[in-house]
Amino acid sequence: MKKFDVLTPIGLIIGMVMVIFGIVSSGGLAGFMAFVSISSLLIVIGGVLGALFISFPMSDLKSVFKVGRQAFHTDEQDLKGLIETFVSLAEKARREGLLALEAEMEAIEDPFIKKGVLLAIDGVEPEVINDIMTAEIIAMEDRHAKGRNIFEKAAEFAPAWGMIGTLIGLVLMLKNLNDPSTLGPNMAIALLTTLYGSLMANLFFQPTAAKLAIKSEKEVFLKQIVIEGVIGVQGGQNPKILEEKLSAFLPINERIAEKVVEEEEEGVLNA
Repeated sequence: MKKFDVLTPIGLIIGMVMVIFGIVSSGGLAGFMAFVSISSLLIVIGGVLGALFISFPMSDLKSVFKVGRQAFHTDEQDLKGLIETFVSLAEKARREGLLALEAEMEAIEDPFIKKGVLLAIDGVEPEVINDIMTAEIIAMEDRHAKGRNIFEKAAEFAPAWGMIGTLIGLVLMLKNLNDPSTLGPNMAIALLTTLYGSLMANLFFQPTAAKLAIKSEKEVFLKQIVIEGVIGVQGGQNPKILEEKLSAFLPINERIAEKVVEEEEEGVLNA
C-alpha cells in the first residue's frame, strides 16, 4: 500500500526556508531580491536539460516524472503480515498438498508472491524457482537504476553548469570594465549560477536519487524474503520452522517485542 511520504516535501521546504531566512535575516527583502536572477536560472536549467537530453534516450527521459514521484510516496512493508501469509500457505500445503494452494491465489495481490507460489505448485525445482525469481529482482534493480541515474547525473551536471554560468558572467564583466553600470548584473550572473546549481544538486537531485536508492533496497529485501518463503512452502517445511526462519528478517527490536509477548502469553496460560 502506497502512502504519501511527507518527509520529502518537508525536507525541501526546510532547506529552502533556511536558505531564504539566511538571506533575508542579513539583507532584508532587498537582499533577497539580489539573489533572484532569471538569466542565471535559465543557464543552469537549460544546461542541465540539454546535458540530460544528450546523455539519455527519450524512452528513459519520458519516465523521469513517474520515477521522481516515487520519492514522494512510500510503500508500507508489513513484514509480519508477509511471514504470516507464508506460514498459512505452509500449513495448508502440509495438510492438503501444494495443489490446494491454487485456491489461495485470488486472495494474494502481490504478483511476485503469486508467481513464486504458482511455480511451486507446478513442481518447478527450488533451484530453478530461485533463479527465475532472482532474475526478476535483477531486472527490477536495473529498471530502478536507470530511473535513479537520471537524477544522479542531474546532480553532477547542475554544479558544472553553475560554474559555466560563473565563467559567462566573469567574461561579460571583464569585457565591460569601462562601463561600471554593467559590473553588478554581470557579477550577479557569475555568482548566482553557482548558487543555483549547487542548490538544485544538493537539495533536490541528489537527495531524490538517495531516496529512490533506499526504496529500491527495501523492495529487493522484501522480494528476497518472498523467495525464501516460496522455497520453504514448496519443500514442505514445518510452518513453525519456516516462521522462525523468516522472522530472522525482522528488525531486532520487533523480534524482541514478539518474544516478550509470547513469553507473557505462556505465563498467563501456565498460571
